[in-house]
Amino acid sequence: MNLAIVLVIAAVAALGIILRLAVSRSLQARGNAHLAVTIRPIDVQAFRNLINPAEDDYLRRRLPAAEFRLVRRERLRAMAAYVQTAGRNAAVLVRMGQAALTSGDAATAEAARRLVDNALLLRRNAAFALIRIYLALAWPNSGFAAAPILHGYEQLNGSAMLLGRLQNPAAPVRISARF
Repeated sequence: MNLAIVLVIAAVAALGIILRLAVSRSLQARGNAHLAVTIRPIDVQAFRNLINPAEDDYLRRRLPAAEFRLVRRERLRAMAAYVQTAGRNAAVLVRMGQAALTSGDAATAEAARRLVDNALLLRRNAAFALIRIYLALAWPNSGFAAAPILHGYEQLNGSAMLLGRLQNPAAPVRISARF
């Protein structure tokens, strides 16, 4: 009897949390006016350097094992920060794309659909990459696969720039830092 009551209370609490998240996300989607400002550009070159297996091999050959593990963990933490930022940027771009889907212009609506598709794929891949990165933190000599995030982010950059040019040619959307 007590177990049933606990399960019912837990189910009601979970339902409340889910509803609260759904309502807050729908309210966020309505405030799309300044979403482009919330994007944090990523230095793609630095991210590419972090995920380059040749760099890890070079460090593995040049450093003692204990020092390599320390350096590798620091690189993995930096990689996780890049992947988290890419995921957050993708979430913003999903909202921007969803707002543009209702556009009367067919080219803008198609660009928005591509942006939403690419952003959703990147968010999913970022979640899986973070799991792999955190596992690699536990076992620094293991491999990881964050390369799909970089490729997806570069595709997302192109989609975001296209939609930005179609909506407002004077202010393109940039999700990659250019140095």
